[in-house]
Amino acid sequence: MSRVPQKRLYSELPVWVVEDHHDVVSHIYRAIASRHLPPRNIAMVHLDSHPDLLIPVNMSADTVFDKDKLLSELSIENWIMPMVYAGHVSCVAWLHPYWAQQIAEGEHRMAVGRDASTTTIRVTSKDNYFLSDGLYVCEEQLENSKPLRLSVVKVNPVRAASLTEQTTTEQRFCMKRARTGGASHAQPLATDTPQPAKGSAGQAAEWSSGTGPGDADDGDEGSTSYVVKRISACLSDTEPYILDIDLDFFSCKNPFKELYTQDEYCILKELYSFTGPGPNADEEELDECVSRRTHQLEDLEAAFADLLEDDGEETVTRWASNPGMASLARLVFSLKSRTPSPDYEMVHQAGLTCDSVELPHHISTDEEIDRLVSAVQLILTPLPKPTLVTVSRSSLDEYCPVEQVDSVQSRVMAVLEALYGPLDLHKDYDHSNTEITDCQPQAS
Repeated sequence: MSRVPQKRLYSELPVWVVEDHHDVVSHIYRAIASRHLPPRNIAMVHLDSHPDLLIPVNMSADTVFDKDKLLSELSIENWIMPMVYAGHVSCVAWLHPYWAQQIAEGEHRMAVGRDASTTTIRVTSKDNYFLSDGLYVCEEQLENSKPLRLSVVKVNPVRAASLTEQTTTEQRFCMKRARTGGASHAQPLATDTPQPAKGSAGQAAEWSSGTGPGDADDGDEGSTSYVVKRISACLSDTEPYILDIDLDFFSCKNPFKELYTQDEYCILKELYSFTGPGPNADEEELDECVSRRTHQLEDLEAAFADLLEDDGEETVTRWASNPGMASLARLVFSLKSRTPSPDYEMVHQAGLTCDSVELPHHISTDEEIDRLVSAVQLILTPLPKPTLVTVSRSSLDEYCPVEQVDSVQSRVMAVLEALYGPLDLHKDYDHSNTEITDCQPQAS
């Protein structure tokens, strides 16, 4: 009889901090190879202002079985779904701040598989998030499909009035952990658990930068109890899971808004606009929608590739004569008025973010960050201890404001250490402005 490999346990919780989010995949694969994570059906709790659930459009599905090739083809927005198709991940809870609304709140069930006609990875979800990238196919067209359970869960910050009370409670909690020897997943007593502030449903809390949603009554959408209930349905006390945190969950920029003028950004939204087929669309309408969107994006990619070689009047006029591309001439004129050689590849990348929903943009105040960090701590406290924590800084591309990222990272690490005890911390990035001398990776 063949022996079933035994699961292995880390003596201290490993926390891998990377710069670009897709760089966490190599660390996840290493944990699978060392048997700390199972090879199949891993759950992931994913805190991020972006879903990161797109798929490399032209990547062969078989690439997922060649690790080195896969890692070279991933990007920050498309690193999760290839792991789903490979069978490693089967449940994702996307926890998002209120300003991020790219996928409808709630439970989504879908299949992720190999498109029989193109050999690429495709998905059966009819949500506009996937339709706008031309990623939908019907399930009959998929080969080697894998199920994905996706929970989209909004997280509201705790109300400002609760911060002082929670700080006192956290101090008591840390002292109690020290007295009891710092168990691997110590939890505060019920009387010490920081509680979200009460208020009427939908009540708005005053923020230093204006107004925004506060933590609502227990059970209301966005409240900590609501989030815990939703996540708990995906997790088991005995099964390993990944806790993944992008620091732009706490403060997020749309960097393209600083690269282009408001008029240029409006033109991009016009050129790349997408309208879904409606909630009751039949299969023929869905296929037509995907085909139309795919051709639209292919034409735009070809146009900007052509402009890289020659952005003279003749080339611009030729492309602007295509249906839906009349405003291209105005965009090129505006870009060239500011720089003689625009980066048209970057312009196309910016345009790809302008479909049915804009990229989220909300630069938080320090108080708002504290309130979100507190909400995350409240949410994680009753959950099982994760097997692996991955953290993305997302600062070099400015999705997390560079002037805030170190402070946010320190606050997140403090929460993890308070909850889980000593961390096996690996800072897998090397920035000239960042202290990394305490990075000491240890073997599994």
